[in-house]
Amino acid sequence: MAFNLVYKRYGERSILIEWPSVITKKTLFDVLACKDKILKNNIKSIVNITHAYNSLLVTYKKNIIDFESQCSTLKKIYNQNATYKQPKFKKWKIPVCYDAFFGIDLELMSKAKNCSKKDIIKRHSQAVYTVYFIGFLPGFLYLGGLDETLYFPRKDTPRLKIEKGAVAIGGHQTGVYPNESPGGWNIIGNTPISFFDVKKENPCFATSGDRIEFYPISLNKHHEIKTLVDVGDYQLESEVIYG
Repeated sequence: MAFNLVYKRYGERSILIEWPSVITKKTLFDVLACKDKILKNNIKSIVNITHAYNSLLVTYKKNIIDFESQCSTLKKIYNQNATYKQPKFKKWKIPVCYDAFFGIDLELMSKAKNCSKKDIIKRHSQAVYTVYFIGFLPGFLYLGGLDETLYFPRKDTPRLKIEKGAVAIGGHQTGVYPNESPGGWNIIGNTPISFFDVKKENPCFATSGDRIEFYPISLNKHHEIKTLVDVGDYQLESEVIYG
């Protein structure tokens, strides 16, 4: 079923296509399907298409003169009949050490929510998350699917330095810092996996629509995996899934 989309000017050379303002896999799959249709139409004047939770930003080589005509073309493409093909993605299993050495905000969250740190870890690692898009930092995955009981506000004053691999919760989301950077999310653990490696053909292993599943490991196991990752001798576990 097609959504009622809104088309807006976005600067002089872009059109923003907006879906209903909800974060769901159904919306995500429709956004990705529309993006794929536009790419397959091979419109030479389009130089870039970027997607977010519920939008596409279509950018052209030159300034848009006839906005209505461009929108009409995009609407026709969206409404094109396409042979249904069940989308294929991957589910990645990501090791996370929730030890107090890394989980520096677990105590804070535990007290604020009046539950044990063990319970927070259990809820966080039992969920299966969907990758909606990649942004903020190269390799930073915007994930949907956080247990509502773990929602926790971002910090009023961000830290100036968050360690690479930090697993964190901010508002209604969880994510992994792919590189050392400032950040205001609450740190609950760390993964030894590299989420972005510019030397690889695909610098970020995951893509929109993929799933992420975290599983707890010990501090010693974290050191062991990190050593293997650093020498390029660690194989990340994954499986193919559909839809």
